[in-house]
Amino acid sequence: MSEQHTPRSLIVTFYGAYGRAAPGPVPVADLVRLLAPVGVDAPSVRSSVSRLKRRELLVPGRTAAGAAGYALSPDARQLLEDGDRRIYASPPSARQDGGWVLAVFSVPESERQKRHVLRSRLAGLGFGTAAPGVWIAPAHLYEETRHTLERLQLASYVDLFRGEHLGFAATADAVARWWDLSSIAKEHEAFLDRHEPVLRAWQARTDTPPEEAYRDYLLALDSWRRLPYADPGLPGELLPDGWPGDRSAEVFAALDGRLRDAGARFVTPGDS
Repeated sequence: MSEQHTPRSLIVTFYGAYGRAAPGPVPVADLVRLLAPVGVDAPSVRSSVSRLKRRELLVPGRTAAGAAGYALSPDARQLLEDGDRRIYASPPSARQDGGWVLAVFSVPESERQKRHVLRSRLAGLGFGTAAPGVWIAPAHLYEETRHTLERLQLASYVDLFRGEHLGFAATADAVARWWDLSSIAKEHEAFLDRHEPVLRAWQARTDTPPEEAYRDYLLALDSWRRLPYADPGLPGELLPDGWPGDRSAEVFAALDGRLRDAGARFVTPGDS
């Protein structure tokens, strides 16, 4: 298991791909079985589930058969639904310029620790910094930004605006200041280095064994789901030539199409 694929991250990825479709809590024994193919042992599953429970992302329950298990909390479901719009979207640079959402916040000195929380959350949503205290993102991120700020009880500190860039620098030049595009490109290239060979190997095969499909899909999704947050879906005309984001999105979409349903047969073998 690579350093990136932490047990906690893989559990969240599992719930995003398969676990939230379960009719009730996922039994702990099933979580142990389903995390083993990606290199997570039973103690790591249990300790990571406990951390996710403390963060109120998983809630304990009992299955119809009485086994202990965990389901997603309402907040976790909202997070995953927001993430779906990014993770399974068309290649980011295929989007046209739809304007911008601006976030401007003011935090009293007595609550200054919330400034760091706000900055880190906006950065985690993919916002760039237009000026001190002024954060900017493509307008299509408005709904997710609103959900996130409300969930974290930070909305009262923030004003959100929609707008367009009218100058004075060219918008492409301004975007290169607002985001570290070279760093984002390197993340796309790292994804391609890891997962494009996996796709080529599957394209050379005629069979799709469920456990192998599940393993490779879960690892690819765990790598990919971070990228649409680092790369917030900037319009293609504002990005450098040869931008690798389109290719990485295509590779993930091809892996998703080839492996996801086959992987589901490993998750619920009785349904195959």
